[in-house]
Amino acid sequence: MLRKLFPVILALAGLGGGAGAGFFLRPSPAADEHAAEAAEHAKADAHGEAAAEEGAAGGHEGEPEGGAPEYVKMNNQFVVPVVESGHVAAMVVLSLSLEVEPGNTEAVYQREPKLRDVFLQVLFDHANTGGFSGSFTDGSNLVVLRTSLKEAAALVLGTEIRDVLITDIARQDS
Repeated sequence: MLRKLFPVILALAGLGGGAGAGFFLRPSPAADEHAAEAAEHAKADAHGEAAAEEGAAGGHEGEPEGGAPEYVKMNNQFVVPVVESGHVAAMVVLSLSLEVEPGNTEAVYQREPKLRDVFLQVLFDHANTGGFSGSFTDGSNLVVLRTSLKEAAALVLGTEIRDVLITDIARQDS
């Protein structure tokens, strides 16, 4: 008999404890008013920022030359084999995004096959010179890689490219 009542008593005690904790830990009415005011203030700020962005599109002072950059994520990851002594020792997987001048997102997508080709060539060259060996995520190694990728992108996109961003990088040893 006690075995059947024990789970029921535990459930009721847990339910009572949860209800009591909820009652004592609920926010005070003053906190509710403060939260409502904060939400209203945030809504007003968002509206003000939208108006400021519209004004910035008109060319206000203080805006960087050429406007804010656009970021274009390359559709697929890049997979680069690391070959040592004639066999594949590791695979490096990268995700890249491009920082371009405003209004050039479509141009990047139109030239994506050519961009992927030149990026893969740079990545293969980097792997063949040992760039993905050892501490390949070291800052100086990544600066060299980013610079090479940016130069390759400039061959395809010209002055539309501002920078190449490595958004993801991973190495899987075999």
